[in-house]
Amino acid sequence: MLPVLIPVAVVLFLFWWFYRPKKSAKSAVPTDTAGMLLEHVRYYRQLTETERQRFVSEVESFLGHVTIEGVGTPVEDLDKVLIAASAVIPIFSFPGWKYRNLTNIILYPDTFDEHYQFEGDRRNILGMVGSGHLNGQMLLSRSALRTGFSEHAGQSNTAIHEFVHLVDKTDGYVDGLPESLLRNVTSLPWLQVMHEEIRRIESGHSDINPYAAMNQSEFLAVVSEYFFEKPESMQAHHPELYRLLSEIFKQDPAARVP
Repeated sequence: MLPVLIPVAVVLFLFWWFYRPKKSAKSAVPTDTAGMLLEHVRYYRQLTETERQRFVSEVESFLGHVTIEGVGTPVEDLDKVLIAASAVIPIFSFPGWKYRNLTNIILYPDTFDEHYQFEGDRRNILGMVGSGHLNGQMLLSRSALRTGFSEHAGQSNTAIHEFVHLVDKTDGYVDGLPESLLRNVTSLPWLQVMHEEIRRIESGHSDINPYAAMNQSEFLAVVSEYFFEKPESMQAHHPELYRLLSEIFKQDPAARVP
């Protein structure tokens, strides 16, 4: 009888191991979220006190339903706060927004390659939204994440770029036409300004990152980085583009700049 019971016990143990409640990174909300936001996130510093309270609440809500895992690097509290801030910034004017197409974020120490390796000489990817077997996941470079919130970021913020792709993807297509946000502006003027600016980029007459000219989805993500990182510059150099993005995101970040 004993030889029969042993395999059964092993099967039961394995079943329990794989299906036991797991302690997840979802519950690990940093204790000094507001302090880290104040120190590292310029967007947050420019909010009113009431808006800051709501921003912290949105950050904590995001961390409560998304798992963040490190590959080759530990996930520090600052990483969690910066990732969550990147998620909240584009949709801050849409209280209660949930990234229902995201369950997991994989944080790499630095750039990685198309095979998701972070060693070797072909590493040139800073971040990506997963598809296929990686659907529901986002991959981010920790160094790019932190650089995006530094004084030297310029127009760039990789994490905001990737979250704008996710917003774009909510209608099922990553095509530069985020239907969930375009309720505030018709698609035609957006497409017209987009393609006019792509032509200027291709001819070397634009200060927008040339990567924006790759396709419509990359255009939206790249100009959104510019919009949130250097809003006063975009408003001065690209007033119509700035106006449309303000309508799309229901935000006027240039008005907050001291």
